[in-house]
Amino acid sequence: MDLGVIGQAAGMFAVTNVDDLVLLALFFARARSAWQVVAGQYLGFAGILAVAVVGALGASLLPAQFRPWLGLIPLALGFKAAWSLWRGSDDDDEPEAAPGILAVAGVTLANGGDNIGVYVPVFTVADSLWVYVAVFLVLVGVWCLAGWFLASRQVVARVLAKWGHIALPVVLIAIGLLVLFSG
Repeated sequence: MDLGVIGQAAGMFAVTNVDDLVLLALFFARARSAWQVVAGQYLGFAGILAVAVVGALGASLLPAQFRPWLGLIPLALGFKAAWSLWRGSDDDDEPEAAPGILAVAGVTLANGGDNIGVYVPVFTVADSLWVYVAVFLVLVGVWCLAGWFLASRQVVARVLAKWGHIALPVVLIAIGLLVLFSG
């Protein structure tokens, strides 16, 4: 296996997924169960990879003009979280207070529209497409660990506990708007 290709894949993953660390830390801070965040992240990223691989193989599964509309997913989740916050109903027994598998997957997929735009051309010319896919899947786990680590640090946890309920809707709305207007 070519270490250069592995390094390129790892570098590309890190550059295109830096924003996911913030989201993951926020999700882990609010989650009832860490496995739901991990499962959602893998499910959403598998969707990103599937679209990118299919796109690279020549089948245009998601045309470029429709990619920005994926921004409606985090935008809607952000507005829903902001509405709950404004209503003062941020209780622990409310389902929307903790991100579920599908919410994390949806945000990951929607936030990955720009990743797809980067991955498709690279995958199209890469001789080692499956090395990229394998490296990316391993690094999703590393990213989840890093997000959990950030959320579990005393200083970060205090900040997230104090401001996370406000930061999550803001970050989701910002990502939604960025994705929507990127097209």
